Order: sequence, then C-alpha cells, then structure tokens
Amino acid sequence: MIYSLSVLLVFAFSYLGIMIFAKKKTFFAGAGAFCVIILTGLFNASSAGDLLQFIIRSINWNVLGIFLGTLLIAEAFIASRVPALIAHHLVARSKNIGTAILLICLMASLLSAFVENVATVLIVAPIALAIAEKQRISPVPFLIGIAISSNLQGTATLIGDPPSMILAGYMGLNFNQFFVLRGKPGIFFAVQVGAVASFFVLNAFFRGFKDPIHEHEQEEVKSWFPTSLIILMIFLLAISSFFDPNFSYMGGIICMVLGVIAILWFLSRKEFRKRDILRMVDFDTLIFLSAIFLLVGSLIRAGIMEGIAELVLTYMGKNSFIIYNFIVWFSVLVSAFVDNVPYITAMIPVTRIIGERMHVSPYLFVFGLLIGACLGGNITPIGASANVVSVSILRKSGYHVGMKEFARIGIPFTVSAVIVSSLFVWFTWR
Repeated sequence: MIYSLSVLLVFAFSYLGIMIFAKKKTFFAGAGAFCVIILTGLFNASSAGDLLQFIIRSINWNVLGIFLGTLLIAEAFIASRVPALIAHHLVARSKNIGTAILLICLMASLLSAFVENVATVLIVAPIALAIAEKQRISPVPFLIGIAISSNLQGTATLIGDPPSMILAGYMGLNFNQFFVLRGKPGIFFAVQVGAVASFFVLNAFFRGFKDPIHEHEQEEVKSWFPTSLIILMIFLLAISSFFDPNFSYMGGIICMVLGVIAILWFLSRKEFRKRDILRMVDFDTLIFLSAIFLLVGSLIRAGIMEGIAELVLTYMGKNSFIIYNFIVWFSVLVSAFVDNVPYITAMIPVTRIIGERMHVSPYLFVFGLLIGACLGGNITPIGASANVVSVSILRKSGYHVGMKEFARIGIPFTVSAVIVSSLFVWFTWR
C-alpha cells in the first residue's frame, strides 16, 4: 500500500512538472524515474538483480531502437535533398499558391507516415517559407497546415510517431497490423478517412490564395541512397512479422542497423563532420522515453492501472459507446496542452484492462486512445513537438503565432479528423 501510494505521488508530481515546465520535461521525467527506481529497490526488490530486471523489463528497447534508427534515416533523407525536389515538382504543377500549399501539406502528411513528425516539418517547412517569401505573403497558415498534417499521418503507421511505436510495443502489433489486423482494417485506414475530412478544412483555408505561382529553381539531389534506405526499412519491417510476430525485438534491430548505415553514409560525405552527426541524435527524447517507461512500469507493478480502470467502470457504467467516446475526447483535451507520450504510455494499460473487463476487443479502446491523444495535439501550438518546431521556425523568420491564430485552423481540422476517424474505429472494432 505504501509502495503504491508513493509511486502514484511520484508519477503525479513528474506529470505536473512535465505539464507546467514543458522545456524541462526530460528533467522531471528523469527525476521521477530515479525516485521510482529507489522506491522499487526499497519495497519490491530483494536484490540488485531484481531491481535491474525491473529496469530492463520496464523500458521498451524495441521502441527506442525504432525511434533512433528512423531518426537517423530521416536526417539522411533531409540531407539528400530528395524531399525538396519532390516539393519543387508539386509546386511547379500548381495553378496557384493555395493549391501549391495544399499539395505541400499532403506531401508532409505522406512523409510523416514513415518519417518522425518533427523531421517531416524540418524537411518541408523551408519549402513553404521560400514560396511565401517569393510571393510576399505570410507563411503562418502554411506552416500551421504542415505541422498539423504531419501529426495526423504520424498516427497511421508504426514508424510515424513515438505514440504509435509505444502502442505497438505494448500491444505487440507489427508493421503490417497497422494496416490489417485480424482480417479488419487497422488504424492506418481510420486515419485516412479522417485525413479526407480534415483536408477539406485545409482546402477551405487555402482556397483564398489565388495568386499564380512564381517560378522556383529546381533543387539538385545530392544522393538517392537515403531514399533507398527508407524503402528498404519499410520492406524489412513489413516482412519482419513473419520472424517476430509479437513485435519484441526485430523492428528495433532493423531500424538500428539501417540507422548505422545512414551514419556511414554521412561519414562518407566530406560536408558532414562527426560533431554534426552527434547533434542529429535526439538524446533528450531517448532519455525522456526511457524515463516514462520506468514511471509507467512502476504504476503497472503497483497495480494502479487496474484501480483506475475499475474507477472508470464504476462511475461510467458498462456502456461501451459512452466509455469509448470519453476516452477519445478526454484524450483530445489532455493532449492539446500536455505531451502525449507520458499520457498515452500510462493510459494504454488502463484502456486495455477496461476492454478486457467489458469483454470487447481491446483494440477498440486503444485505437480510440491513439486517435484522441495524437490528433488532439493539433489544437494548440504547444500540443505536439511538430507544432512547437513549426512555431519556432516562424518566430525565427519574424512571425509570432498565438494560441488563437493556431487554434483557428487547428480546432476545425482536429474535430473533423477525430469525429470521422473515431467513428470508423467504432464501427470496425465495437
């Protein structure tokens, strides 16, 4: 009892710190993880071996390997200038600025299904800025559109965004099962129907930009090798399910091996130094994810997740539609203001337990959770890392984006996508 209460208090204080001091989220997560390791050693470990086993089992090494490997491959893809070439051809075939930016958002959306969202923004944002500068118009709505488009499709595949990787790790879903799971359409198709609805919203915002596009210089591709690495990664992840059906190790190994190859590609090119490659590794997020895994691992070990699930069932009854919509829209509200990684990591076990207690498919609630937690971040400029990066790029260019200006596009985009996607999941998995 003392252990459970202590762990719950540590998690609550860590989460509060992450929520209030977003820039120091890794510090608060790390401090919380250190505290729960001490508590576990005091109350639940008879030896150093038991404590080490708790640490090793709580951290999902497969997810960390996928995150780091795809990050390095994405950095190589950016450096190759292939995305810039694709964007040039899209812009060159556009009748006006509105169409060009909508196509750029669609490109960001497609890329983010296979490349981490922040990397997608870094790939596409300079192109939108260049278009806006040449046309002498504000790039603000364009970069907001790129950020929220990348967040949308980052939910669709295993390698698109950390929450999807975390869900896959906890539920044992492989790359292919995001597309087809137990003979039914997976989360990928739920996101696609939501994307169709949300892009009507973007089209309504951009159709007023009717000025013709000025001619843009074509980008020169430095290498096609990183593109082949991405294609190879997708192929290997697709076939890995035959060798690792429970998604326990092979995805991480594949991505890490290809990530090392991406590093070797960087080293083979004279314009990149070892110091530059080291800066590409997002140590901050790696530490943050590891700490969150330890915090949530301690909650599971203390039996707190079962208690939360029981509270939901006690106070909300046994109506699966009401509980499902509560999970979806509560997740939208929370993730609009709080980092979705700790939230979704903590809530996946809860939603899974609720599904088991109600004798419904566990995928109904966890998919609803993923949709709400990932798409809710599109409402505010602080709701997702891609939004923060996009706003930061605009600030450096002399444009300041407030909560109201971001929400003007983010809210209708999010509401339309969540309604359609969540209904698709409900009718597929209820």
